[in-house]
Amino acid sequence: MYPEDIRITLIQTDIKWEDTAQNLKILQNIILSEVSGTDLIILPECFTTGFTMNQDDYAVTMDSKPIQWMKDMVGEKQSAITGTLLIKENDKFYNRLIFINKSKNVSFYDKRHLFKMKGEESNLSQGKGRLIVKTGQWRICPLICYDLRFPVWSRYRDDYDILIYSANWPAARDDIWNTLLKARAIENMSYVIGVNRIGTDGYNISYSGNSSIYDPHGKLRARLSKDKEETGTFTLSLTELNNMREKFPVHLDADDFKIITEPEKNKF
Repeated sequence: MYPEDIRITLIQTDIKWEDTAQNLKILQNIILSEVSGTDLIILPECFTTGFTMNQDDYAVTMDSKPIQWMKDMVGEKQSAITGTLLIKENDKFYNRLIFINKSKNVSFYDKRHLFKMKGEESNLSQGKGRLIVKTGQWRICPLICYDLRFPVWSRYRDDYDILIYSANWPAARDDIWNTLLKARAIENMSYVIGVNRIGTDGYNISYSGNSSIYDPHGKLRARLSKDKEETGTFTLSLTELNNMREKFPVHLDADDFKIITEPEKNKF
């Protein structure tokens, strides 16, 4: 393993409906027993509750137990961790991706594209800016589920090396999930990682996982098993990525879209 390599762990699990304590217990057992030697742990969207719209009952604050639990996991494994939670802040609710680095510094991204087919836009507030975080030499852009469908929001502007989607993506649209992850990798000449849950939620929607890693040429580098609770750790090469971009620099011909970023606001 070269110094510029990164080890990333994908955790694909069944999320117990609206049961924060049980989900944290299950995930802690997985992390403590199955995860080692990694730089970043990625959890699914709404990993404590499932994709519930009962935010009044299950949203937490930024000083809550789930945030402290994430910091504890960082301390135990000496790795960064990310996943999304329902967060209440200033009388508003957000589907917020929390990213805690190895120094336990907290950054966050509020979901930009809210899934109106399930009423998310009626219950939660929309995010306004992307987040770019660093882990070692790697620049990471973490996004959330439905964001995957919007290529302009995901566009590479010489600002990231890995694009992450933390998701609750239904099994009925598996083919779309796989196709769009591959497309985002190709068009952005970036590694793209999608981490999805399995099981059935409280609305009787089924999820089949298919958590995956694609390289900048759209080649599938890793995929966890369908419909199976599984954890996988994989190594990515920054040298390989940079060589691909140098040999085929399509980003130099990209159209100039303005993307709002608020990196200083999204620190906690």
